[in-house]
Amino acid sequence: MNVVMNIVRGLLSSMKGLISKIAAIVRECGEAQRRMDALRVAPDRFVSRPDAAPETYAEFLFRTSGPLLREPSAQARARGAARR
Repeated sequence: MNVVMNIVRGLLSSMKGLISKIAAIVRECGEAQRRMDALRVAPDRFVSRPDAAPETYAEFLFRTSGPLLREPSAQARARGAARR
């Protein structure tokens, strides 16, 4: 009976690890999708010279009108949190 229990515990442990890795992959894919969407609709894509500084205040406001990335706190960054 102990042998069977050890096998079951080993399988459950392996499955937990596999599930957590799959969850991490799905989470990373979601973050990448959000980042791609933000870049795809960024106002800088629609100006003639995206690398040049804005010439007017109105152009500056237009370029910064996109979604802002949330910066985690210093404490969260120390734990390894990524930008959202």
